[in-house]
Amino acid sequence: MDNQTQSAGQERHVFIVGAKSVGQYGGFESFVAELLACHRDHPVLRYHVTVKARGSGAMDESGLAGVTPLDGQVFLWNGARIRKLSVPPLGPAQAVALDIDGLRQAVRFCRENRMKQPVFYLLACRIGPFLGPLVRAVHRLGGTLYVNPDGQEYLRAKWPAPVRAYWRLSERLTVRRADVLVCDSRRIEANLLETYKRYAPKTVFIPYGAHLTPSPLSGGNPAFTGWLADNGLTPGGYYMCCARLVPENSFETMIREFMASGARRPLVLITTGDKSTMESLRKSTGFEKDPRVRFVPPVYRRELLRKIRENAYANLHGHTVGGTNPTLLEALAATKLNLLVDVPYNREAAGDAALYWTKEPGSLRALIDRVDQTETFPEERREEYGRKARERIKAEYSWDKIARQYEQLWTSGAAPQSQSGRPEGK
Repeated sequence: MDNQTQSAGQERHVFIVGAKSVGQYGGFESFVAELLACHRDHPVLRYHVTVKARGSGAMDESGLAGVTPLDGQVFLWNGARIRKLSVPPLGPAQAVALDIDGLRQAVRFCRENRMKQPVFYLLACRIGPFLGPLVRAVHRLGGTLYVNPDGQEYLRAKWPAPVRAYWRLSERLTVRRADVLVCDSRRIEANLLETYKRYAPKTVFIPYGAHLTPSPLSGGNPAFTGWLADNGLTPGGYYMCCARLVPENSFETMIREFMASGARRPLVLITTGDKSTMESLRKSTGFEKDPRVRFVPPVYRRELLRKIRENAYANLHGHTVGGTNPTLLEALAATKLNLLVDVPYNREAAGDAALYWTKEPGSLRALIDRVDQTETFPEERREEYGRKARERIKAEYSWDKIARQYEQLWTSGAAPQSQSGRPEGK
């Protein structure tokens, strides 16, 4: 692995594997889109991305501006070469097959085009048992394998025990074989360094980001006013939660506690979920009996979702698994008041710019009752939390800062330096 600084004018090709799509809903998907946008006119960096051709979450470039088709499976966007891959419909194993094929094709492309010192960035630890020969192929090219370990997939309740066992094994083998782990959370980084210290993994801390630019939509924009009307809402008159409908995102706790509160404003749940999950939640909470609890379809248009966040009275965030969550950063950048479940990842991201609740009965209910009343929570306090949240995003989570860190990582092979001169996250 050659870590010498990139020579002036010498292109550095970066191959990103593991995102379902680019510019569509999802943490990795949003990250890739932002990185490509920030480095669109970079003099050295050249990006190549593999994505999913069909199925749930697949790439649909028809909604992207500035696409240049090359053939049926490859197109250019924001200076990046994006290839759509087709793999068999294997259920959860489809993502494994997609990552293996993506990395193989990237290696083949480098070999055929005689690329020097290529960078391979694998998003998540899905293919640990299959990485051995792939890493050897990367190294024969003089390349480096970076891996974003994501957020401990084996802790997610949606997976049955055998699948969780596979995720744990895959994480261990990925950590062992990767050249560098790029962690989006200091807590995740610390856990990996402690759990796998026998492998002495090399790690770098680079989080996700968010924009502070307000939504370009006006308050009278038909898309926004139509969304409000469709859901019986008014600006500033609703609580919201935008998340996947999975157990580790605390939907049951949030709904129970909200229903038990005296909140005058409704709770809007912007989510996806299968019928069985929704029916299970209906049985456990009886949410259909409370007109304040309103499930609405996902909002994929970014400027509209930003406008919805900006006009929420408060945002509820119940994620308990994973690292720095992109939806939390986006909420901190747009929503004045954020009510977060008290776990280390959320504390790390928000600090004192949010209020916290636990999953103990009565905790969230009491917090909602307090912030819902101007007598106990004046408007100026909500404004103050909004100011703190925006300052935190500007200082720690701006996309410009994150793009500079990745630029340094790709071009020099060294960890981004903190102000103290030590590698960040060490």
